[in-house]
Amino acid sequence: MKKLFLQVSLFLLCTCLSGAGQAGEYTLSMLPRYFPEKLTAMITPLSEHLSQETGSSVKPILTANFAEYEKKVNNGSIDIGYENPLVYVNVSAVHEVLATAIKGQGGDKFRGIIIVRPDSGIESVADLKDKQIMIVGKTSAGGYLSQKLTLQKQGIPLASENLSAAADNRQENVIIAVSIGDADAGFIRESALHKADKYIVPRSIKVLTPTAWLPNWAFSVNRKMPKEQKKALLNSLLALQKESGVLKAMGLSGFKAATDSDYDIMRKLIVQ
Repeated sequence: MKKLFLQVSLFLLCTCLSGAGQAGEYTLSMLPRYFPEKLTAMITPLSEHLSQETGSSVKPILTANFAEYEKKVNNGSIDIGYENPLVYVNVSAVHEVLATAIKGQGGDKFRGIIIVRPDSGIESVADLKDKQIMIVGKTSAGGYLSQKLTLQKQGIPLASENLSAAADNRQENVIIAVSIGDADAGFIRESALHKADKYIVPRSIKVLTPTAWLPNWAFSVNRKMPKEQKKALLNSLLALQKESGVLKAMGLSGFKAATDSDYDIMRKLIVQ
């Protein structure tokens, strides 16, 4: 009887230990700023890297638009996310940031710019009063909120009736609209300046001014994820070398550890 009890006990112990060591399964998604083919090319190498380094199965999934992305994060369908700072704040009750993206001269920050036609007569931000302005969309950090913060600091109001959102929230549609005179000025992300070069007449737009810096994109995870898993994910991100295929696919130079309070500036912008 004792022998049988010992065998059963050993079996149960081994089973428990085996279960404790099993890797989890997680979904990874990115805010759909680009078309599906590009999004897939960007996040698939990351999912493979995270799976290999953490021992978990990280599966990439796509969403159709910003609203669906937020919905899936909030209902727990997306365990690991990569989103702009405004969307991160919107989902931060469910997700917490682990790392901030590092890219270009801004590093862990990025900003927007204001563009106009060279012959527009607009020479300063003060001249934007009562002008027709096209923005990427009110959920765009680099195509609206960066500019909004700069104008607020200078005491220049943005009247809703003078703002229009770009079709499909595409940066290039803002550029084209300004180039052909459909808008007096446009708000776009600084890194998007040349996205529409092949569609517009050369030198038909100019940069009026760069605008306020904002915290870069957030790599976030579900707050209920085990601490050990969060740590493993963060370490795997921080270990990425600048020339790695993962970072090249995402157009980044690295990641930096971050905390929720790094995005408080976005919360202030939302309530203003």
